[in-house]
Amino acid sequence: MTTQASSVISATSGTTAAIGIDIGGTGIKGGVVDLASGALISPRVKLPTPEGGKPDDIAETTKKVLEQLDADPHLPIGIDFPAVVQHGRTMSAANVSKKWIGFEAEKFFEQALGRPILFVNDADAAGFAETEYGAAKGRKDVVMLTTLGTGIGSALIVDGFLVPNTELGHIELDGHDAEKKAAFSAKEREDLSWEKWGKRLTKYYQALEKLFSPDLFIVGGGVSKHFDEWGHFVDIRTEMIPAQFLNNAGILGAAALAAKAKP
Repeated sequence: MTTQASSVISATSGTTAAIGIDIGGTGIKGGVVDLASGALISPRVKLPTPEGGKPDDIAETTKKVLEQLDADPHLPIGIDFPAVVQHGRTMSAANVSKKWIGFEAEKFFEQALGRPILFVNDADAAGFAETEYGAAKGRKDVVMLTTLGTGIGSALIVDGFLVPNTELGHIELDGHDAEKKAAFSAKEREDLSWEKWGKRLTKYYQALEKLFSPDLFIVGGGVSKHFDEWGHFVDIRTEMIPAQFLNNAGILGAAALAAKAKP
């Protein structure tokens, strides 16, 4: 079901539920999503990501997650992954094996699971979830989601259409990869106060403002729970709000994208 291209992702859907599976560096999570509300209508299954993060091992664990969900085998399946995904092929790898680079991931998973799937970037899935069901629901303008964690993930949504694989955590900031200086991991590593970290984030988000002139920033990642403690230190002109979904964002977004891509 390779439908992702370098343009946008949008379609209509006649199905009412879909399965989302979120593959991360430490855990693989899955659930069945009610596409009307964005609510999980199954227990959330989570298994540890296999050490080394190789394709065969991750596919086997994903298969176990799917088996534990015990869902209707005809439901669309979306799988998100920490990589640039072009036409079903993973073009990068973060916190997983380098074997994913240039790998035909979507076809590989379809063979391993015995059914069609949609393979997408993890930040794109999270951003789409916020647009469909969360903090940006109903917005018809330029929305950017950034996830602040070990690195910085990004999703760009224009009038409800997802523009995939922006990877804006890797723009240059003071001569460095931005996520090396502005991700939450940098705050922890350098023991920065909220205020000092906020100044770094100000530089980062001002750079994004110059490039895209967005109407809204949504901030995801675990640190978004503490937005009230640091958000006021980010001095930018664009509205910024915390994401609504945390651990379930990838599941919801991957499921919604899979359903919309289904013929």
